[in-house]
Amino acid sequence: MPESRPIGRRHALRVFRDFVHLEASGGIVLLVCTIAALGWANSPLAGSYHALWETRLSIGLGDRILAESLLHWINDGLMALFFFVVGLEIKREIMAGELASPRRAGLPIAAAIGGMVVPAALYAALNPDGPGATGWGVPMATDIAFALAVITVLGDRIPAALKVFLTALAIVDDLGAILVIALFYSGGIAWMALGVGGAALAASLLANRVHVRHPVAYALLGLVAWLFFFQSGVHATVAGVLLAMTIPVRRRIDSGEFLARGQALLDEFSEASEFRSSQLVNQGQQEAIHALEQVCEDVETPLQRLEDTLHPWVVYGVLPLFALANAGVTLEGGMLAELGSRIGLGILLGLVIGKQLGITLFAWLGVRSGLAELPADIGWRQIYGVAWLGGIGFTMSLFIAGLAFGEGPQLATAKLAVLLASLLSTTGGVLILRRNGPGKVPVAQTIGVS
Repeated sequence: MPESRPIGRRHALRVFRDFVHLEASGGIVLLVCTIAALGWANSPLAGSYHALWETRLSIGLGDRILAESLLHWINDGLMALFFFVVGLEIKREIMAGELASPRRAGLPIAAAIGGMVVPAALYAALNPDGPGATGWGVPMATDIAFALAVITVLGDRIPAALKVFLTALAIVDDLGAILVIALFYSGGIAWMALGVGGAALAASLLANRVHVRHPVAYALLGLVAWLFFFQSGVHATVAGVLLAMTIPVRRRIDSGEFLARGQALLDEFSEASEFRSSQLVNQGQQEAIHALEQVCEDVETPLQRLEDTLHPWVVYGVLPLFALANAGVTLEGGMLAELGSRIGLGILLGLVIGKQLGITLFAWLGVRSGLAELPADIGWRQIYGVAWLGGIGFTMSLFIAGLAFGEGPQLATAKLAVLLASLLSTTGGVLILRRNGPGKVPVAQTIGVS
């Protein structure tokens, strides 16, 4: 049966509201896990913390065995699921969200580009060579869960349009981070393995074209793609994003047909009802229920169904586990002094200064050039406050830091700098945004430029 309509805008708005609430509460869970990781790594039980994540786990079939540390499985395995959900979010936003219209998309795209380019440039200026040169991607990222948690706690001070702007900005930022990982943080390419992984993704795209909708088909093809990307040298999490782009985004029936068929099935259920009460439904009612379940599935896109199913697992499972495994920095005697190193300063300046400057300036340039428009109920002070929240790097910054520095001594410095920068950015954003009112002051005055 041919598919009919893409995601409706009204449904997309409901999905966005659910998304904000889920991400906000997930940010609180992330914070708890971060504090727990820091406490554990600096307690008398610190040895058990590091020993746990270094535990080797083997998965294999026959002679083919993958043996990696628990930390590696989390960062390359479970995080692929996170990137898959990010890919679904990006595709949804492009199809029916803030990125669907060039005019609406202009502001968050311009802001996100500035929020990536300026921090990376500041970092690179401080680390043009040496052991820190590969870390320029660390301050480029924004953690959407933490940022939305902060903006949600501020309550009625924050207009809905500002939450939409922050969400769209963070999603474009995630897309940029994914491209950076794929292009600059992958190793030497094993072309045969990459070809097999690419073939699995092509098969998934073909399944979409021939209207395969069952998630098991895409899960199996995605597992094959991840396995061969893992062995190819291209970071395995990229497979998650590419797989998301192949998921069907159209529904089988439109809203009118759903209402008509649903009402007919409800009438059938009513006619099949018996006068005597029973704990069990009868055969006629059961058939109507199963048919109604199929109609409900037909009116919802596979993309929405997968996102709704997986998002809670990622927000409350994958990301907290990632934080617990990666945020445990042991604070030794000279650790704080390392924040003054070129790596530490590059990340701090990139996230705290570069993000606020890049996001605000590029957003202003987008509006002045006519490529973007500022929503009526948002002022430049609020854009500037969101730009501060853009400096909350956390999940993606820690992830890129692991790719950039491996297990070297620079990794601990990078992690501590990310955590401190995220704390400073949160504080600055709250202090600015808690002052109610749009406050449409000139952007040059806002960022302190004469």
